[in-house]
Amino acid sequence: MSAVRPLRLVVVAGTATEVGKTWVACALARELRGRAVTVAARKPVQSFLPHDPTTDADELAAATGEDPLVVCPPHRRYQVPMAPPMAAAALGRAPVRLAELVDETRAGWPSGDTAVGLVELAGGVRSPLAEDGDGVDLTRALDPDAVLLVADAGLGTINAVRTTLDALGPLAPRTIVHLNRYDGDDDLHRLNRDWLVTRDGLTVTTDITDLTERLRGRVPGAPAPGAGVSPAGS
Repeated sequence: MSAVRPLRLVVVAGTATEVGKTWVACALARELRGRAVTVAARKPVQSFLPHDPTTDADELAAATGEDPLVVCPPHRRYQVPMAPPMAAAALGRAPVRLAELVDETRAGWPSGDTAVGLVELAGGVRSPLAEDGDGVDLTRALDPDAVLLVADAGLGTINAVRTTLDALGPLAPRTIVHLNRYDGDDDLHRLNRDWLVTRDGLTVTTDITDLTERLRGRVPGAPAPGAGVSPAGS
């Protein structure tokens, strides 16, 4: 049987590296599965240190109950902490091509119905994923129903979110911003959240439960139900 696109396809992007994309994606997957929602995750390409105990794909697989080598196939794992096309070159392996990543991701879903499919990018959205494309290019090619943009909650958040949304272009209206590591007792965190909502009109969450509800209700091109400020969370 051929692969079938998930009923709701979500690209998990970040404003930068190390903002917690994988942690948020795993928490979201576990929350959905806890509600009896079928979830699959894909990491089209990844690079990492050789001595890392686990990779992003391994963590995603643990959260979704899948095989890590299905989440990210062996030939898309590069044991050098560089952008994937750079890592491939450093290891003397074949160049990474955007069309290949797109085709592999589209063909990699389970053959049965999957309610939510999560595709986690590597690095920020303008980080190179292939010799001829970055996270924005892959996201546009996949045409997701929603983009989950993970951002830090502290200093520099507003600029990072705005810059990323500018890069996403026509996909910006489909984006939900999740402020990771949000502390409701931190004045700057609260002010950043409020500014993004009231000044920029964005859908912002700070809590995985609230994020889950909003993503479940998201349809292509439509605003999330109840757009606005979410309850404070961790």
